[in-house]
Amino acid sequence: MKRIYLVTSLLVLGIVSAHANDLTIGYLAANTGPFSALAKRNAVAVEIAIEDINAKGGINGKKLVLSSFDTGGKPDQAAAGVTRFAQDEPVLAIVGPFSTSECRVSFPAGERLGIPQMSMASSAPKVAAPFTYAFRNTTDEAYTYERLFKTIKAKGYAAKSVSIAYATDDAVSESLGTKVLPDAIKQAGLPLEQTVSLRVAAFDLAPQVSQLMQKPTDLIAVGTPPEPMLKLAAELRRQGHKGRMLGGSSVADAELPARMGPNGEGTLITATFFSGLDDERTRDFVEKFKAKLKEKGEAVVEPNQFDAASYDIVSMYAYAMQQAAITGDRDRLAAERTAVRDQIRKLSKFPALVGPLSINSDGDAIKVVYVLEAKGGKWTLVDRHLD
Repeated sequence: MKRIYLVTSLLVLGIVSAHANDLTIGYLAANTGPFSALAKRNAVAVEIAIEDINAKGGINGKKLVLSSFDTGGKPDQAAAGVTRFAQDEPVLAIVGPFSTSECRVSFPAGERLGIPQMSMASSAPKVAAPFTYAFRNTTDEAYTYERLFKTIKAKGYAAKSVSIAYATDDAVSESLGTKVLPDAIKQAGLPLEQTVSLRVAAFDLAPQVSQLMQKPTDLIAVGTPPEPMLKLAAELRRQGHKGRMLGGSSVADAELPARMGPNGEGTLITATFFSGLDDERTRDFVEKFKAKLKEKGEAVVEPNQFDAASYDIVSMYAYAMQQAAITGDRDRLAAERTAVRDQIRKLSKFPALVGPLSINSDGDAIKVVYVLEAKGGKWTLVDRHLD
């Protein structure tokens, strides 16, 4: 496994130990595997957060450092990383893991070992709810889709009928297709005409789209990662579909409109961060993020909601450590991990990068939901929900 030790940048590979005056957080990074492209950018956001905190004097006079463990996007390796952090290192809290499938294994492990974890991307309903040490800096998809349909109604978009297309071989997508989307459509008072399923790795989606075209609908609610959505958009337009696609956090990638091109024009999604906001903190984060990508020789792209969530997880942990007067003393490690957990549980209207943020009883973040539309290869802001 790769572990990266961070002070103000990702500098040293290998197994190292923190100095006595450091406060350590762990990072379950999916640096390899299916989430690697997104996870590597999340790491940039984490790095920026640590630099910002240490530039302001650290926490309680101590420097914040990070130890990273590559899960490869695999649930068993996420659990192994939690065990490593909890038993072998002075880690006070963990950033990650990325996916719902990883969280479903790592959260129980963290609960047994008494160490806080917070995912930046998992969004299937109530994954953290059974646990006291588990959190997600994401908003439940049911919550965001409810607000998306409110916007569709308020804006007068064509919405007389809806279909669903979802992937069966991805945990979040399956939850969306079988539970979240049908419930949200019913709650919105719209008729669900039909549901089609697909595989994430499917090369040809012509059969699924042909089925959808037998009774075209104004809206097609999509439960897939970004790649299948690209294929679906292209095939829908090829077969002459005129309606809109809808998406949630699973496709809230800043680059998706450009990648879809004209095929995705009019697509509506929900996101908990919008890089185009005319806000000083947003601009500062976007500039630092792009500069850091350039410095590392990576493609320079806009940060997405998972990047902003990763930044805010570090900020929340830093605040919790400050409030709980955390010392990093190994003899007090178990008690201080619990103290961090307790402070996170109490967060209400925390001044996060994304805006006021609270943690609900399920361990999930409640924060601003933005409704974005794909126009001219970019996301444009359509609406925002503050409740």
